[in-house]
Formats: sequence, structure tokens, C-alpha cells
Amino acid sequence: MVTSTHETSHRIFQDHPEVLTPVFEALGLPPPAKATIEALTPDATEIKPLERRVDTVLRIEPSEGDGFLIAIEAQNDRARGKGTSWAYYVAHLHAKFGMPVLLVAVCKNRRTASWAAGPFESRVGTWTTQATRPFVLGPDNVAEITDEGMVARAPAMATLSAIVHSESENAAAILDMLARGMRSFDKATAKYWCEWLEIGLENTPVRDTWRKLEKMVATYFPGRGTLFEETYLEGKAEGKAEGKAEAILRVLQKRGIHLPEDTRDRITSCTDLDTLTLWFDRSLTAGTAEDLFAEE
Repeated sequence: MVTSTHETSHRIFQDHPEVLTPVFEALGLPPPAKATIEALTPDATEIKPLERRVDTVLRIEPSEGDGFLIAIEAQNDRARGKGTSWAYYVAHLHAKFGMPVLLVAVCKNRRTASWAAGPFESRVGTWTTQATRPFVLGPDNVAEITDEGMVARAPAMATLSAIVHSESENAAAILDMLARGMRSFDKATAKYWCEWLEIGLENTPVRDTWRKLEKMVATYFPGRGTLFEETYLEGKAEGKAEGKAEAILRVLQKRGIHLPEDTRDRITSCTDLDTLTLWFDRSLTAGTAEDLFAEE
């Protein structure tokens, strides 16, 4: 089953290829910023109804040397038959585009990462006809977030790091550091990366931890108008206003006060807490619904 965490773990490479930096460094290639990178269709289907699909396929044209493809797969656990599927992906893409293929597996725990490194072999006796050896991005070669400056300098890498390390014993501390780093973002940037991470952490043990940290960030800079402050405080105020309005309507109903439709709409559409508090106090003794608005 494809999960949100799975989707985020490979889609981030399409939108932010700079997260491939650990791969390029390990292979001795020029930084991805100096390469031309193009997302290709991930469809590796040849014969219907058999469908095989690679999560993300990127065409890389380095500033130096020949071009190649990177096929990226997010792998959350061991999967029987996956080695055979990966061998198919690589062979098909190589034949279709005539370019060498680097298969990258993104894993969130060391057990899966160790398995995903392969090799996955097709062999008869002592002879190996084909061997598939993915390049694994996992807890051992994706750096943990160690300072707030890393979040500001490389938000995509920091977000991927938090997802990759989401099952580690340091996951809560990593998220805390990420939240602290996000305080330097403007509203739009904070919203963008916050959504990436929340989706990526879905169905992981630390998702609730991250949601609590978001609230912490929301109140860190009062009056600054940050995304988190607006989202948190506006939601809180709206919730209070709705509760006040419902309380007024309930009191009037219990007291048998006739409530015209336009008066009901006026109460429920009001978002000013001071006004609603005044109306609530008056609802306790008002003889008619119009008495709520006396001397306004």
C-alpha cells in the first residue's frame, strides 16, 4: 500500500533534487546544483495488465561526464520479490532510454537499509547473470539535524533527514531542532516545509510529537504574524467564538425566547469575543432576542 510517508520520501527528490547531494558526494560527481535534472514518467510498464512503476525517475546531465538516470524508491520495510522488481526497473529503463541507471532506495531504519543494499542476484550455480545493488539513503548516510542553521541553509535536506530518522531513538530531538530552525522562515516558507514534514511523518510514532512542536513554534514570537501563530491563534479564536455563539442560542432556546432567522445569523456570524460575551450575559435575562443588541 502506498502511504503518505512513502509518497513524500521520494517526491521530495522531484521538487528538490539538492537532497541528492549525499549520493553525488559518495559517487564523486559534481554537486547536483551543477547538473541539469529532469523528472521522467515513472511508468515502467511494457505488457498490460502487468504494471510496474518506479516511484521517481530523474534524468541527470552532469556538468562533467555522461548523463545517467536515477530511479528512486522509498522502501519502508523488507518486501518479498522487491529485488526482482528492482532488477526489472533497472533493465527496462536502461533499454528504453539507453542510459546507465542508478537505483536509489530511501529507508527509515537500519534493518531495511541493510537489506535494501543487496545484492539481489539472478544466478545459476556459481554463475551470476545479473546483480542489482541499490544505493541506499538511510540513517547511516543521511546526516541528522544537529543545529538550527542547517534547517535555514538546507530546508529540503533537513526535512528528508527528519523523515529518514523518524524511527530512530533521536527522532524527537531531531524534530525539536527542525522546529527551532523553522522559526527563521517567513510565513509561506514555513507553511510549505511544515506540510511536507507532517505528511511525511504520517503513520510514524513521532507524528504527534511534531504536531506538538508546531504549536510551540506558533507561540514563540507573539505579534510577529508567523504562519504558526496565525494558524494556531486564529483557530483557537474561531473555536471560542463558535462556542460562545452556540451557548447564546442554547440559553435563549431553554428560556423559550423566540429567535428570528436574521437574529440567529447575526449571532453565529459574529467573531468578536467581547461582543459575544456581552450578548451571552444579556441572554440570561433578556425578554426578547432584540434585547441582546440594546444600545449598540
